[in-house]
Amino acid sequence: MKPDISFNGISMNDLGWLRESISFPAPKSQSDTVVVPGRDSPIRFTEALGRVSYQQRSFTVTLTMLGDRERFNAMSTEVINRFSGRLVKVILSEETDLYAVGTVEAEPSYDPLTGKGQIVFSCEDGDAYRYHTEETVVTKTGGGKVTLSNDFMPVVPKIKTTAETAFAWKIGSDSFRKSVSAGEWIFPELELQSGMNAVTLTGTGTTTFTYREGRL
Repeated sequence: MKPDISFNGISMNDLGWLRESISFPAPKSQSDTVVVPGRDSPIRFTEALGRVSYQQRSFTVTLTMLGDRERFNAMSTEVINRFSGRLVKVILSEETDLYAVGTVEAEPSYDPLTGKGQIVFSCEDGDAYRYHTEETVVTKTGGGKVTLSNDFMPVVPKIKTTAETAFAWKIGSDSFRKSVSAGEWIFPELELQSGMNAVTLTGTGTTTFTYREGRL
C-alpha cells in the first residue's frame, strides 16, 4: 500500500500526490532552569506544576508528482488554496487512529528538467499531543465502580447523568467527592491520568463519560 496522508479527511493520494517524506519529531518539554551560585546543580522547573508540559509541535510533509508544468500548476493550486494557512487535521495512513492538529504553510517547487513537482507543507504551531480519532465513551447504569482507561495525555471527561448521582475518586493521596443532579457536567478535579482511573458512583440513573485521549 502506498503511504498516504490526509488533511481534514482529504487523501493526498486521491488528489494525485505521492507522500515522499514526513517528519514528525516529538515536541520538546517546556523546561526552565535557574543557576544559583554555590549550588552544584540548577533548580529545574520542568515539573513545577506536577507534570511535564510541552512546546508546540513542528512537522513537515513533502508531496511530489511527475508531469508537465501545466499539470503541476493545476494540482498545486488546488491543494494550496485548500490548505495553506489553515488549521488542518493530519492523519497518516500508518496510524489512522491518531491525528495531529496545526496550521500548515505551503512551499511549491518544480524542476522542468525532471518534470518533478514538489510541495512541502510545514507547521510550527501544532498541538503537542496527537489525538485519538474516536472519542472514548464509557456508560454506567446505577451505582458501583467504573474504570476509565486513558492514554498518556491528561484529560478531563464530559459527564452526563440522567438522575442525581454522587461521585467519589482519588488522585494520588487526595480524595474527591461530588454530588450533582441530572444534567451535563465537567469536574476540573477529575483529570484522568495515564492508565486506569477508578470512579465510584452512587445513584440509580445512567452516567456517561466522554473524553478524547491523546499521546505525543
